[in-house]
Amino acid sequence: MSDSEAVPASVIEASAVCKAFRQGKLDIEVLRGVDFTVAAGESHAILGASGTGKSTLMHLLGGLDHVSSGEIRIGGQSLAGLSESQLGNLRNRRLGFIYQFHHLLPEFSALENIAMPLLVRRQDFASACATARDWLVSVGLEQRAQHKPGELSGGERQRVALARALVTRPDCLLADEPTGNLDQQTATQMLELMLDLNRKIDTALVVVTHDLAIASRMQHRWHMQDGLLTLEA
Repeated sequence: MSDSEAVPASVIEASAVCKAFRQGKLDIEVLRGVDFTVAAGESHAILGASGTGKSTLMHLLGGLDHVSSGEIRIGGQSLAGLSESQLGNLRNRRLGFIYQFHHLLPEFSALENIAMPLLVRRQDFASACATARDWLVSVGLEQRAQHKPGELSGGERQRVALARALVTRPDCLLADEPTGNLDQQTATQMLELMLDLNRKIDTALVVVTHDLAIASRMQHRWHMQDGLLTLEA
């Protein structure tokens, strides 16, 4: 995001969002009128049992799937009617993603994986790699720049994935069980890193998690149940 682009008061807004999936002759309703707003720099945790629709909501918030009804706006722009190319550009400009599994490209180095979102923007290779190297330093992996994912530990791969998600300095990071595949010590280190970067660059966090310790560190805690999202009192 360029300095001339003002960050909107709400970086993500979901209004009356419903999502149903066709299963045989039945429509299975997963989300039933979700309202959810994320302001710049905020941190949110979404809790709930497996199968309650948390990941479905994250896919919708990230423009990776389409709502059945309702509306989602990212950076003030409605996702309704956008082409896949327009959605991809909006995601690249506004959002970062990190999942339980790192989804790094195995044939590329850690440095190249982090630089990839900038290269997608057609930034020149040298400057993209320079920015990626700065992010490797931020996540404590400057000595692993030329290592491929298969040569890194699980925790190191997740830190590379986090740097890749943040290299564009997005308005919001969507994290779906980002520490679910890590041991407790590494998960704690990952959480502290996410929170530190949240403070430093003011990127909002939305984290789906089963870990109450992680949820307790977020400013706002939500519970997903029966297709509805409610804010913890």
